[in-house]
Amino acid sequence: MAEKNFKSLDSLKNVESVINEASEALNDKKRTIVQSAIPDVLVGALGAGIGGAGSFAAIIALAGGPLTGGAILHALAVAGGGVAAVLGTGAAITGIFVLAAPAVVLAAGGVGVSAAIKGKKLKEAKDRLLKLAIEKEHSINVALKQEVTATKERADYLNSLNILLQRAIQDLQADMV
Repeated sequence: MAEKNFKSLDSLKNVESVINEASEALNDKKRTIVQSAIPDVLVGALGAGIGGAGSFAAIIALAGGPLTGGAILHALAVAGGGVAAVLGTGAAITGIFVLAAPAVVLAAGGVGVSAAIKGKKLKEAKDRLLKLAIEKEHSINVALKQEVTATKERADYLNSLNILLQRAIQDLQADMV
């Protein structure tokens, strides 16, 4: 199974920010990167888009986007992957594990149920954001065609939003497979 681009609801916050920014752009025809709530990400998208960056997450990272708790935990897990804890052996430790087994099994079951619920919510959020991103990307393309006399700053702003929306769509679609 391929690695998911968006592993938690928190990881979708950047997509939501881009969709919200696209809405602002469509509502205010004078808005540019300077007025944006996410100027660094937009500038990064423009530069990365020209350079052909691979994914939405890569663009966000290149632009200095926020790190989520999940991203930090994943990075720490990767960084510390070779470190192992030594517990020792003995009857007392074995006994603790035997006595704790029922609680561990029940807790694991609870975690499994919780993970299934979170997974369903995550899929629903991805579906919703994918639809919104497709709608906004279409609207931004229409705006680009209609605003042929727009300033370079406005055109760059719309193009950067278009790049981010296209990458988000690609990454969300990849997660759906």
